[in-house]
Amino acid sequence: MRNIAVIGYGVVGSGTVELFEKNREEICKKIGRDCDIKYICDLRDFPGDPYEDRLVKDFNIILNDDEIEVVAEVVGGATFAYEYTKKLLAAGKSVVTSNKELVATHGAELFEIAKDHGCNYLFEASVGGGIPIIRPLNKCLAGNSIEQISGILNGTTNFILTKMIKSQMDFDSALKMAQELGYAEADPTADVEGHDACRKICILGSLAFGKHIYPQYVHCSGISRITLDDVEYAEDAGYSIKLVGTVKPAGNGRISAIVCPRLVPKNSLLSSVDDVYNAITVTGDGVGDVLFYGKGAGKLPTASAVVGDIIDCLKHRDRRIMIDWEDCTDKDYVVPYKTTLNTMYVRIKAADAESLKPAVTELFGKVLYLERNGRPDNELAFITPNMVEADIDTALEQLSKSAEIASKIRLM
Repeated sequence: MRNIAVIGYGVVGSGTVELFEKNREEICKKIGRDCDIKYICDLRDFPGDPYEDRLVKDFNIILNDDEIEVVAEVVGGATFAYEYTKKLLAAGKSVVTSNKELVATHGAELFEIAKDHGCNYLFEASVGGGIPIIRPLNKCLAGNSIEQISGILNGTTNFILTKMIKSQMDFDSALKMAQELGYAEADPTADVEGHDACRKICILGSLAFGKHIYPQYVHCSGISRITLDDVEYAEDAGYSIKLVGTVKPAGNGRISAIVCPRLVPKNSLLSSVDDVYNAITVTGDGVGDVLFYGKGAGKLPTASAVVGDIIDCLKHRDRRIMIDWEDCTDKDYVVPYKTTLNTMYVRIKAADAESLKPAVTELFGKVLYLERNGRPDNELAFITPNMVEADIDTALEQLSKSAEIASKIRLM
């Protein structure tokens, strides 16, 4: 029986079809009945494709076919995919997706539609590619009160930072290499400015704490302003620079969430994660620290998670799989990041930087000064005490009257 459809025949869509057909016999045994892909929907033509006979351009063919039980939405974005998904769920068809933007923006609404129509909306592939993280959070770790989730959630930025650290490449050169290797898009903004990682940490936080965390309420900053100077100071002090997403309880029923570059201690699990790999640490009150590690993107790793969700839906066609969270209209649910405590790496430039040390002490108290080979006389780098971030910014505003604030990066 052909009861599956795939919408979108790009990298992930083609990988999903390839992996399903390759392992179809085993998959059918796991499901307990015969299953196959009936339609592949895409507006483009694919002459000579081995599955050309299954290609359709009209979404309504899938929507109106009663045989279709599960649809893999791998189009991406939150426009057409949003409309398609709502209609499919309202028709009682389960939907699985790799679309982190859609889940992060409209997840609570889509879960409600699925619930009302007796079907499922699954999204394992939306975070971490082939790394299993959604089910472990929802099932294996369900007995824990989650104390924190932190992760390297974007392979493109991790590849760039790895090249900067290990090969002393500047940001622009490392980005160009990432684009040439297919790790970065022609427009890399969503990756390098942290938006992709922000959507993913919102999904993980929503699942862990039960309320929808909207990306627009989460501060995110990217890696485009990181320089080799910063990399050298960090290395000499025993840190690696990583783009990290973090979410944790903040008391009074609220949460703290942020995506930003951080100085990560070399003894941290996340510090050794290099190249396009992702890693997510989950801290539970019972289990302690757990690390999920693997390829965070790519054709077959992401397809692996999509196919896993397809199998789950087909095995439980008459049962709701409870992976969801409730909507949250409270704009104060995410605490303002400026009110949180942070330790900050700061690099300043001034004609006589050394002479500013007394002023730095007066503004911040005891700081840790950093060195690097060939440090110029007009540069000073230090690590602040743990302070409310708004107070750090106030002190830096005062310091900026005498020096240029060249860089500031939070510590892990």
